[in-house]
Amino acid sequence: MTTLSNSFASSSSSTAIIIPGSPALEISYAQLGADVTKFQQKLAKLGIAPQSAVSIALPNSYPFIVAFLAASWQRAIAAPLNPAYKQSEHEFYIDDLSSALVLVPQGQADGPASKAARKYEAAVAECYLDPRTHEVVLDVKEHGKLSGKGDRTIEIAQPEDTALVLHTSGTTGRPKAVPLSHRNLTRTMKNIQATYKLTPQDRTMLVMPLFHVHGLLAGFLAPLASGGSVIIPGAFSASTFWKHFTTHGANWYTAVPTMHQILLKSPKPSPIPNIRFIRSCSSPLSPKVFHDLEAAFHAPVLEAYAMTEAAHQMTSNPLPPGKRQPGSVGIGQGVDVAILDAAGEEVEQGKEGEISIRGENVTKGYINNDKANAEAFTKSGFFRTGDQGKKDADGYVFITGRIKELINKGGEKISPIELDNVLAQHPAIAEAVSFAMADEMYGQEVGASVVVKEGSKLSEQELIAWMREKVAKFKVPKRVFFTDIMPKTATGKIQRRNVGEAMLSQDKPKAKL
Repeated sequence: MTTLSNSFASSSSSTAIIIPGSPALEISYAQLGADVTKFQQKLAKLGIAPQSAVSIALPNSYPFIVAFLAASWQRAIAAPLNPAYKQSEHEFYIDDLSSALVLVPQGQADGPASKAARKYEAAVAECYLDPRTHEVVLDVKEHGKLSGKGDRTIEIAQPEDTALVLHTSGTTGRPKAVPLSHRNLTRTMKNIQATYKLTPQDRTMLVMPLFHVHGLLAGFLAPLASGGSVIIPGAFSASTFWKHFTTHGANWYTAVPTMHQILLKSPKPSPIPNIRFIRSCSSPLSPKVFHDLEAAFHAPVLEAYAMTEAAHQMTSNPLPPGKRQPGSVGIGQGVDVAILDAAGEEVEQGKEGEISIRGENVTKGYINNDKANAEAFTKSGFFRTGDQGKKDADGYVFITGRIKELINKGGEKISPIELDNVLAQHPAIAEAVSFAMADEMYGQEVGASVVVKEGSKLSEQELIAWMREKVAKFKVPKRVFFTDIMPKTATGKIQRRNVGEAMLSQDKPKAKL
């Protein structure tokens, strides 16, 4: 198993995918393989060649899965996008990868992603499941830059081909493009399969978005490689979660702490199903939620630690009888984990430093970003995560703080610099700084401090409404604080953390009149 094209048993009659409904749609591994092959042929006919970027702006669905796998099989680069992005956000990602094709849901040929695609001459196609034939349709609306370049050869994926590109926000404000090869992905799939002892008897409920590395690798690809089944209900809904979980016989799921908390606050199923384990990742899990989950659902809770550059998983707490440590993200899983100082040297056991990793799952470097690569990798080949932490005597990793300034809202990483730039575009704003605020539900929320231009008027509600038109919903500030002077250092630099602390201490958002 070194590429996504040979990572699952495409001739098996066992169930690979379940789409809940009336009736539910069950797809075997053989049918999945046939559907992916057919869609790969459609992509080749359209003109998708090796290293062509295929942007996938689709929700969690069978069409997303087929399109993603088919693009990777064709030696193209799959580039999943959040369907909730505004047009300007889509434009950045489509432009950054020079996407050849953008896939959108049925009826979205004039939606934000399609408009962004047209700006950069990418082909546009609606991708959906035909309700009569259950075929995944590729309905080309515009050929764009692929015009006259059709009828390409059917390709066979190679281990070092870039199969997936995801963007990760950085403190520079410009999202960094992370290329992940077939080898990177299949190594993570093997690591996850080994960590949780996944078998064909396991069945998971996919609740994380597939445009997120957590959902794509842990929620879908690793279970597929194990021969198990994946239930794909669409977007996460607490009201239907347990119905689908029990009806279709799931025995585990992976999610961010926010989702676990929502399920804890929702009506419990009766009786409680037999859950083999619950996985938590992408954001810190508090010991209280850990214990509440185990008590409520009678299953071991296994917190893991991951990031896009590692093709998701790096560490995890092990299954029983292994030790589970609340507050720890566990031990290295198929990767080397070291705690390094600023010089790249390993610190003494128990001391804090930067959590760093090395392994076959780790990207070889960001696309067209030599500066970031030089900062991210040590001479000995370790990737610096940007997180501060330590190891105990048993090798369990504890994250003690964030070196980077990203806002981590329920697993969604938000660049404060990006938000600063958007806020600064408002005609009434002179200065703006965004920052993380502690939040019980999401771990962190977005806060913003602004200085209004002299003679202008602006209220918190007005600015939040304006931001809703500019950025995806999860990036919109929860609170806006107004100030006459932005706190600065003696050298004139704005320290984001200090601004946040100053604003939160007054905790009185009000209109600037």
